[in-house]
Amino acid sequence: MTSPPDGVKLVVFDLAGTTVDHGCFAPVTPFIEALARHGVEVTVAQVRGPMGIAKLEHLRALLALPTSVDQWRARHGSNVTDEDVVQIYEDDFVPLQLASVARESALIPGVLECVERLRDRGIQIGTTTGYFGAAADLCTAEAARQGFVPNVSVHSEQVPAGRPAPWMIFRIMEALGVFPPRCVVKAGDTIPDVREALNAGAWAVGVAETGSGLGLRAPEVDALPIDERMRRVSAVRRELLDAGAHYVIDSVRDLPPLLTEIEARVRSRDASSSDRR
Repeated sequence: MTSPPDGVKLVVFDLAGTTVDHGCFAPVTPFIEALARHGVEVTVAQVRGPMGIAKLEHLRALLALPTSVDQWRARHGSNVTDEDVVQIYEDDFVPLQLASVARESALIPGVLECVERLRDRGIQIGTTTGYFGAAADLCTAEAARQGFVPNVSVHSEQVPAGRPAPWMIFRIMEALGVFPPRCVVKAGDTIPDVREALNAGAWAVGVAETGSGLGLRAPEVDALPIDERMRRVSAVRRELLDAGAHYVIDSVRDLPPLLTEIEARVRSRDASSSDRR
């Protein structure tokens, strides 16, 4: 069992938009196509709004939008039921999501170098995701094929509730014998990632440039004029900070240097705790 802290012991990463799938595209098209089959049109911005939560809950949120409610009534002559949501999820969304994950699971540049530096410091690696089991397994298998193999991976179907609940992080901590939460860092690109970390008592590190908030592939980011890139990334950073992130980085490649500051704060908290009588 890992001893209580003298620094960071565990980093938990999100998958899409943080370690794989630059811009977080894999979940977007499946929601749009699945709902279109039932007469409901949603925008990319609407789809990205709840990004990070479990996919069934994400679908529920999209069908609860006022515009979706109106379109469903116009098409079906009744209000959408939870049975309708589950049927769309199982029959339409799940197959579309699996096909999309197979296409969109390329590692984000800098991930392998980041993980290597963390492992050199004795830090263990976990992942959490809003993907359901089959999609999570496919994504992690694709990531492993490219060299990214966490110590433990947990998906939303393995716990009582997905993000923003802390259970996936707690499951990883339990599996690896890591405690207390202040020696754990969670890195992710969405507000539910940030809230998952905060609810677990871990350090919340938002990821601004590679994720759903910006929603661009790497070449698209590189093609932006520098002032436009800075403006748009700054807006994403502000959203993550406003959600409670302790820090926000552009990409996980920026995480290793940040750990020195986090570890200093962990040790400071430990020293303060030891002074109490």
